[in-house]
Amino acid sequence: MISSPPGSPGARVLAFGGYQPSRVVTNDDLAKTMDTNDEWIRSRVGIASRRIAEADESPVDMAVHAGGKALAASGLAAADIDLVIVATCSMETAIPNAAGRVAHRLGIQAPGAYDVNAACAGFCYALSAASDAIRAGSARHVLVVGTEKMSQWVDPGDRSTAVIFADGAGAAVVGPSETPGIGPVAWGSAGDKADVISVADRRSHLFQEGQAVFRWATTSLHPVARAACERAGVDPASLAAFVPHQANLRIVEAIARRLGADGAVIARDIVDAGNTSAASIPLALSRMIERGEVRSGGLALLLGFGAGLTYAGQVIELP
Repeated sequence: MISSPPGSPGARVLAFGGYQPSRVVTNDDLAKTMDTNDEWIRSRVGIASRRIAEADESPVDMAVHAGGKALAASGLAAADIDLVIVATCSMETAIPNAAGRVAHRLGIQAPGAYDVNAACAGFCYALSAASDAIRAGSARHVLVVGTEKMSQWVDPGDRSTAVIFADGAGAAVVGPSETPGIGPVAWGSAGDKADVISVADRRSHLFQEGQAVFRWATTSLHPVARAACERAGVDPASLAAFVPHQANLRIVEAIARRLGADGAVIARDIVDAGNTSAASIPLALSRMIERGEVRSGGLALLLGFGAGLTYAGQVIELP
């Protein structure tokens, strides 16, 4: 008979951490190099500025910064982490993975380490995997990181992408709990629409059919948000925060209206952070916590969605 290690009744996020590159690029800066202006960008996507990494700053570098902050805030030592999951879709190369290098640079010795590519939904996928691993007994403490250098995959002269995508990282430390602190995931995909966000080959830039993505996001995702609440047994009206992927301010606000979370603080990190893909949800949450916009113990709905097309959401208890 095969024995199995005992798991934990539940899992919860112990801490968040975020990192943004120092270089700020405003809409006026972009207007100097392409046919656009501040009013055009703000009216269509809601972005005022974004952070862009330097040429020698990699997704791994940013992940180390964010992961180190989350680890410090959790009160745990590197030796306590036995699994590292990195969500990213913007690595320069596929091999080696980011997770093993992030773990090594943070002094985490010989953890399980793997990357997840579910694009902008990646952090929610990775968070669900971390929760499942803890409850199954496969891990006790997990570092989950979303990190992206989207600027290296967009054509700097293409206003349909260059004005939107940006760089950064966000991280969470997940640990065991006697009661559930991470709700069941509601996830899925729409592979028939995979070509609306794509990179053709290793020599190509990111392509996005913006109007198709907008229509899909504003019509298909509020039921996913509601399903995540239902699976967690949570009334949307009781949410303290709603933190969707920061794709477009109009999308964020449209989903929030249809969800009915009238008392929740809505993450609008995209205004000065841009779309950081898998990093956007943990980065937004870490900044909301730093600014005191959300309270410890409150419930937050996370909703990731993007290329694939993939989507995932879950309710968490805030650390």
